[in-house]
This record gives sequence, C-alpha cells and structure tokens, in this order.
Amino acid sequence: MTDLLQQIAAIVGPKGLLTGEDVRIRAADWLGASTCQAKAVVRPASTEELSAVMKLCHAAGQSVVPAGGLTGLVHGTDCTPDDIQISLERMRSVQAIDPVGRTMTVEAGIPVQAAQEAAEAAGLRFAVDWGGRGTATIGGGISTNAGGNSVVRYGMMRDNVLGLEAVLADGTVISAMNSLIKNNAAYDLKHLFIGSEGTLGIVTRAVLKLQPAPQSTNTAMLALDGFGAVQDLFVMLGQRLGSTLTAFEVMWANFYEPLAVISGRHTPPLPAGHSHYVLLEMSGNDPDGDAVQFETVLGEVLEAGLAADAVIAASQGQADGLWKIRDDIEGLYHYMMPAANFDISLPITAMEEYVEGLRDTAFARLGETAKMVVFGHIGDGNLHIMIGGPPYSPDLRAWLDEVVFSPLKALGGSISAEHGIGLEKRDWLAMCRSDAEIALMRTLKAALDPTGILNPGKVLA
Repeated sequence: MTDLLQQIAAIVGPKGLLTGEDVRIRAADWLGASTCQAKAVVRPASTEELSAVMKLCHAAGQSVVPAGGLTGLVHGTDCTPDDIQISLERMRSVQAIDPVGRTMTVEAGIPVQAAQEAAEAAGLRFAVDWGGRGTATIGGGISTNAGGNSVVRYGMMRDNVLGLEAVLADGTVISAMNSLIKNNAAYDLKHLFIGSEGTLGIVTRAVLKLQPAPQSTNTAMLALDGFGAVQDLFVMLGQRLGSTLTAFEVMWANFYEPLAVISGRHTPPLPAGHSHYVLLEMSGNDPDGDAVQFETVLGEVLEAGLAADAVIAASQGQADGLWKIRDDIEGLYHYMMPAANFDISLPITAMEEYVEGLRDTAFARLGETAKMVVFGHIGDGNLHIMIGGPPYSPDLRAWLDEVVFSPLKALGGSISAEHGIGLEKRDWLAMCRSDAEIALMRTLKAALDPTGILNPGKVLA
C-alpha cells in the first residue's frame, strides 16, 4: 500500500478503504458488464472524512472519480488504474424532515427510493423519479441533474434541490444547506454542482424540496395511430387535466411490442398493431372526483378519435404492471444489445420527422438486421433511442453518433436531455453549447479544480 493510501486509511478506517481484489470484484456499471479498475475505493463515513481525504489527494495530485449507484449511461464514473474512486455508500442517512416547510435533509449516498420512502412515511413526496430509483443515489442524481418520469409536472433534480453541501478538490467544504424557497442572497452556489458530474466538487449532503403527497393517482395506457395523435393528446390533456398530469410517457411500437407482447416478460395490456402507446398518470387530492374526471377525459379522448384503445388501471397492482413495461430497461438491453443508446431532447413538433429520418438513414446502412427502439418522456421533449444490429463496431457507433446528433443543432435540440455528458458525449458538447459557454465552463473548472483531479476527462477534455 502506498504512503497516500496509508494516510487515507488512517482517516477513513478499515471499512473505508478497499484495495486489490476487493476493488476488482466491484461492478463498474449497472449491468455488471465491467469491473472497477481504480487503484482503490475510498468510502468516507462523513463530510469531514471526505474533506480530509481530498486535502491529501490534492496535495499529491491524485485523481479521484466520484461514483454513485452506477446507473449512469455515459461513462461518467469510469476509472483508470491511476484513479481513486470515491463512493458515499456509507453516507446514506436521512438527517431531518420538516413536514411544515416540506424539506428533507439527506446524505448524498442514500438511494433515491429510500429518500422517496422516507418522504412518504412523513406524508410527503420526493417527486423526482426514474426506473433506477432503487440503486441510483441522490448525490448521483444531483451531479447529473437527473430527470425521469415526472419532469412534466415537478421538474428535474435541479428544481427539487434547495441546498447542498459539497467538497472541493482541495478539501474545502462548501456548505450551502439552504432550506428556503426564497433566498436571493447573491450567487446560488448549489447550481455549480448540480449537473456538473462531479467535475467541480463532490456533493455530500442535500436539502430536498418535498411535495404534498397526492391523495389519488390514476394511471392508464392508450394506443394511438400516428404521432399527430400523440401531439394532439398532449395538448388536450394539458387543457383538461392541467397540473394534475404527472406523467406522459410515449412508447413507439418498436419499444412496446418486443417488450410487452413478444418477450413474455409482461402481460400486454393492449394489443400490438398501433404506432404509439402512451402511459398517463394523473395525481390529485380528490380520490372520488379525480377518478371520475380521469375516466371522463379518457372517454372524450376516445370519442374524439385521438386514441384507438385504452386501459385504465383498476388497482395499484395494475398501475405498477403498466409502469413495469415502461421501466423495463433491463429487458430492453437484453433485446437490443449490442446497440448504441441515446438520450436527446428536441421540440415535440419536430420529433416525428426526426425519428422517421433517423430510421430511414439507419436502416439504409444496417439493412434488415437493424433494430431501433424509441421511447421517452415526450411531455418534456425527451426521447430515448437505441439503434443496433450486428456486426456492431466502434466505427458503426461513431457513424450513429453522427446521424443522431448532427440534425439536433438546426432543431434547437440537445445531445443530452437527462443522462449528462461523461466521456461518451464529450466530443459532441459543442453541438449544443457555444464556444463562449464552453470557455466559461473551462474557467470554472480551472478555478475550482486547478490541478484537474476531479473526475478527469469527463464533460470537458
């Protein structure tokens, strides 16, 4: 063990430092397809321990890579044998819940689902949610500004964090643990760390904004024929349901049919043969009235011919069954791999032409072996796309990046809606950020991490 690791071990104790085979047996991604390559994994038990560790690493010029639940998809936590990985898996506590001010203070290593359950036990809701909730951590979600299923109503992680604490590259602790909705005292420093993917500092604690728990939730899945109907449905639901519309998830047939109908992993709630399937959720505070309104509005949707078929969940178990189809990313990977995964955003009105053009281009090169699935949150302009087909190669991936990303600039879109940049999209950042913006990012990086030890190579080259 090197002198640096011995000094770190003296700070974090025997449970706080992993080396050798204890590192190699740890997964490096959520599928377990690769293992951690870091020279060591440091697991501090407090902000103070992490601060002391970072002071040592800063003085030694030792690179560190923060890692959360490893549910990211852009290689934002990849380590080399020269790196030390920082994991906050020993920092998972709920430190306080204020039911009046509707806030919750947590350590950054707590899984998203655990934070949700703690809020629910207090009669409240932490509204940021996505399929990896059981593994993904609050700190990871903050560092990537995660989105998820309910952005259309509650916003992204940035909109649900009131304050945070972070450790800088040199060990300085920035404790901006604001719990006020209104606090306009100069720069709001938390925004330096939200979405910066651990390149400016490591988030250790956060004050989360909570919502009143809804008294009712109604869920349905609709089958539609044509993307024009999807757009019209979104407009109509916005008018009829307003802010009670919690989720508007769209699955193209190339996503729904393989997972819900062909795979046998789910009982299909609706038959195949339609172009799009929409998963809706409405949350409100009038259980009887909300159910009536939901059924009434869906009746109007069917009468207007916007949907060809619909099923309303009659129980929470049935609602969970509908969501399991949309959240079955593991099943999707089994069906698609090897494939390239994309997370983009663009105006809803541009989606149909974009998807059709992308499909035509991809299939013209890949031929009949090609597979392409499209799904997304849509209500917030986010599409997830996977394209694959053997033989798969780095050259093919580079070509797919080109055909997926290049049209977005003219459309005012983004190469990353919610997954971040990491290593995978770094070379495409200029597609949706100006030279002046990237220059300012570099200025911030140089000011906060002058030796470049924090998550080196990620986001900015």
